[in-house]
Amino acid sequence: MLRRGNVAIDPTLPFRRSILLRCKAAFSSNSVLMWGLSLRKGEYMRRREFITLLGGAAAAACPLRTRAAAQIPVIGSLFAQSAPQWADYIEAFRKGLTDVGFVEGQSVAIEYRWAEGEFHRLPALAADLVNRNVAVLFTGGSIVAVRAALAATQTIPIVFTSGVDPVAAGVVQALNRPNGNATGVTLVNSELGQKKLEILHEAIPTAAKIALLVNRNNPVTTQEDIGDAQAAARQLGLEMLVLDAGTETEIESAFLAAAQHHVAAMMIGSDAFHIARRAQIAALALRNALPTISSTREAVMASELLSYGASHTAMYRQAGIYVARILKGEKPGNLPVVQPSKFELVINLTTAKALGIALPPKLLALADEVIE
Repeated sequence: MLRRGNVAIDPTLPFRRSILLRCKAAFSSNSVLMWGLSLRKGEYMRRREFITLLGGAAAAACPLRTRAAAQIPVIGSLFAQSAPQWADYIEAFRKGLTDVGFVEGQSVAIEYRWAEGEFHRLPALAADLVNRNVAVLFTGGSIVAVRAALAATQTIPIVFTSGVDPVAAGVVQALNRPNGNATGVTLVNSELGQKKLEILHEAIPTAAKIALLVNRNNPVTTQEDIGDAQAAARQLGLEMLVLDAGTETEIESAFLAAAQHHVAAMMIGSDAFHIARRAQIAALALRNALPTISSTREAVMASELLSYGASHTAMYRQAGIYVARILKGEKPGNLPVVQPSKFELVINLTTAKALGIALPPKLLALADEVIE
């Protein structure tokens, strides 16, 4: 007990007052008093018993009981897409967390921020998560989102997923030792764009003009996709038509332009917006009888013809593992950026039949998965 002059002061009084106010909604003292008064005539409750009852009930109802739960670490999740479009990948991320012992809602919480395809919202969303003092920022789906996170904080650890070279994009200093406050997983491979075009050419050997679908709202990814595709097209002697589409309406317009230019096949760039719009792209490809190749298995599951690339679900699971390791005390700058070690060719044979395409037996034999 402290004293101020001749007055004794209880230093816990403000805290106790605060707790009583917070408990008021969850526990009514009037209800306890009425219960005590309802005892049969002649039956009395000793003061100590009453206080014990009141204290026990309050402990069950008050926030004090949940203080430990409130102190679990919070992950901030920042993505340019919408939640439904990225649901499979976020589930893979949760599995990665679980692999290292973190379960959402039990031992860790996640604050989600989705830009819904509006890239200009990303800086404000990133700043909001930083102001909430999250333990780790998890971001990706677009290098724009990763840069927004980096611009918002230089201290909070960041784990990213990326389809571009994070060193060339200025995200990390080196893949083996990123330094700084960011690390993550990248799908970048210098031969990926060339290999995709080679597979498409092998599937449709008569196609002399190929379209490349890009999104200029994501300039880093677009530049890499165009550079890789044009270099591969020159080697194969193919004509390349670049089509820009950053909205749903523009995707429809791109397919109309492809038809007007008599394009024989289309290569889908690695932009996250196009990955998110895979169902729309697959439907338009079937409607326009246009064979396509993408970089994700999920696109072929949506009825695109071909895909070649590393597993996106594996990438997001690895990101979850990295976030969990950082929550356990590891430094992001000491964790090397993970690169893919395996690329898979997936073919939708049902789509091939719908397009009237007889795929070469050699290509079918090379496929890691054939969907029928």
